[in-house]
Parts: sequence; C-alpha cells; structure tokens
Amino acid sequence: MTVENQPQDSGDTEYPELDYRFTLANERTFLAWIRTALGLLAAGVAVHTLVQPFHHAGVRRLLSLSCIVLAVVLAAGAYTHWRDVQDRMVRGERLGNTMLVPILAGGIAIVSIFAAIATVWR
Repeated sequence: MTVENQPQDSGDTEYPELDYRFTLANERTFLAWIRTALGLLAAGVAVHTLVQPFHHAGVRRLLSLSCIVLAVVLAAGAYTHWRDVQDRMVRGERLGNTMLVPILAGGIAIVSIFAAIATVWR
C-alpha cells in the first residue's frame, strides 16, 4: 500500500495490507458512475441544443436541467462513495450501502416522465 492511501493516524493502529485488486475494482466502479454522469450531461446539453422547442414554454429547459442536475449529483456522489469505500477497505470495515442507485433510478424515472409528458402534450 502506498503512503498516500494509508490513513493519517496518530495512534498505534496498524492496518492490514490492502489487496490492490479491491482498490482497482473501486476505481472502476467510480469511473462507471462518472461515465453515467457524463452521459447525462451530454444528454442535457443535447436536449437544450438539438431538440426543437415544445409548444409549452420551459419544457425543453426542464428536461435539459433535470439531466444536468442529475449528472452533477452523480458525479459528486461517485467521488464520496469511492472515498468512503476506499477508507472502509483500508480500515477493514464492512462496506456501506450507496444511495447512488436509488438516486439514479429515481432521477431517470423523473426525466422519463418529463419526456413522456412533453411528447404527449404536443
């Protein structure tokens, strides 16, 4: 384990050597969340730029902003989740649950409902 991965502890606590495969798996999970956030960001920009305005004012902006806000939440959540998992693995603790899955599922459901309403409401 490298020095920067070891927690700064003033006591005599010794942590077991962490298998690098777990660290790499944690990084791959982080990158998957970031790719999803980038996809949502691209979708938000595409909706705002490429989709023709709907008959009702603000619908396109609502769809675009909901994608972009979800992208920001996922990107921030990905980092905090990665950091939490890394710290727990170093300390030998059980991993906690993540809120990213329900946030993403709920966010995509909301964006889908907005899109469905906008499409039908023409």
